[in-house]
Amino acid sequence: MQAAAVGPASASSPSRRAARAWRRTMIRRRRTVAIAVIVTLLLGSGYVIGDATDVLPGPLSVHTSQAPSFPAAAGVRRVNALTGDIESGDDAPAIDAAKVKSLVDAFAKAEGVGTDFSIVIADENGRTVVQRNETTAREPASTMKTMTAFAAAKTLDMSSTLDTDVYLDESGAGPRLIIKGNGDMLLGEGASDPNHVNGRAGLATLVDRTIAALNKHDINTVSVAYDDSLFGDKRFPDTITANNPDLIYAAPMSSMAIDEGRNWTASNRPKDPDVESSYPTRSSTLASDVAKKFAAGLKAKGIKVNGSVAQTSAPNDDKPVASVSSAHLSEIMGFMLKNSDNTEAELFGRLTALKTGGSNSPEGATEAVKAVLAENGIDLTGTRFADCSGLSQGSRLTVRALAQVQAKYVDPSAGAAPAAEGLAISGLSGTALHRYIDDSADGLIRLKTGSLDQVTSMTGNVSRVRGGTLIFSVIVNKPSNMWSAAMAVDKLVSKLPEV
Repeated sequence: MQAAAVGPASASSPSRRAARAWRRTMIRRRRTVAIAVIVTLLLGSGYVIGDATDVLPGPLSVHTSQAPSFPAAAGVRRVNALTGDIESGDDAPAIDAAKVKSLVDAFAKAEGVGTDFSIVIADENGRTVVQRNETTAREPASTMKTMTAFAAAKTLDMSSTLDTDVYLDESGAGPRLIIKGNGDMLLGEGASDPNHVNGRAGLATLVDRTIAALNKHDINTVSVAYDDSLFGDKRFPDTITANNPDLIYAAPMSSMAIDEGRNWTASNRPKDPDVESSYPTRSSTLASDVAKKFAAGLKAKGIKVNGSVAQTSAPNDDKPVASVSSAHLSEIMGFMLKNSDNTEAELFGRLTALKTGGSNSPEGATEAVKAVLAENGIDLTGTRFADCSGLSQGSRLTVRALAQVQAKYVDPSAGAAPAAEGLAISGLSGTALHRYIDDSADGLIRLKTGSLDQVTSMTGNVSRVRGGTLIFSVIVNKPSNMWSAAMAVDKLVSKLPEV
């Protein structure tokens, strides 16, 4: 059947009038629908806002009309630590040794690695899965810091602080203030900053507290001196200078320092004081600098300061009239490990030596660290400690020793939690953010990197995606191509969560 042709109708025809009426009806309906949609959207958005702010009840409300109830748990799985070590007998799947061997074989053949390398991959108890040249001592670079961190965590009260004190001496011709440091090399110039490790104790706060004490004694004129005797005469390891031009990577030990003596300019000062991203030159007169700025702060607040700042000894039996406290040592350790901060690593070595009665010197620090490691079963055969940070020339470590320390890090009974928690985390924090570790491993690897002209190294522990933990240590010396070797390390480590 052929369809009838539809043509224009005359204006006066009934069909034309009906069509116009139909169009008017449809327009009215569309307007009604549009208005309804707009009203619904407005009411809906208003409901969401009211709901989220508890003005109206609903699924987004902070408060609910009836608390939810949940059935009792059928059973409880007891976990020994956040390492996958489950004590219910439901052990994590075994590490795929064949896959680990394949990864290590590929690493050994990777461009740039060369032949001067060592590697250990082990389970969380230190039982070796794959190892190559594990007893050959090599230059470790900053992986040395994991050794120092463990020794310090085992020796020091990691909840304690490093206080910078001010004493009032009225035994001479006139009142004298003596500022004495106890090892805080992360003082801030301004007010104490509770939100950062670097600057937790502020010099401006110390000035204000000192003035409050002076007011109680009705004193408005003083002289200022400082006591920098904490670390004796020798402030630097013997061979650190070659890798530390203009003090850009480490400051000499000092009883106190503002931001480790870094000479920032207005243009290069970092926004976050806890993130080390550039390396300006540093002062070598750290305690004197603090005392001079302290005196200047007093003057700015109306206290008259006579003469120049001098060095002296603080009274042993007096109590300070004012103090500011650093971050807890555990926080400073995290700052040190995440930033690979050489100064703080040397500081932890020196504090460990003082605590254990060792020599007050860089040599005393390394001996103290080695002694604590040996007491805790770390095999130090063939190792040599030129310093506590890995920056100095001459240090040698085996990957076996590094891996044994990592096994302590993941052992909840070993007392190494401050060190373990301070490590950089893949994709999230610290020096790990500067490595090319695959995104799939984000959050799964705690690590310490190491880099010098002829060294790329890494050590850490890994949360496996199938459950459980493994540990790893790798050192490459004199690679044929540094960039390629570092990339090979990153590629290897990226795959470890999958084994």
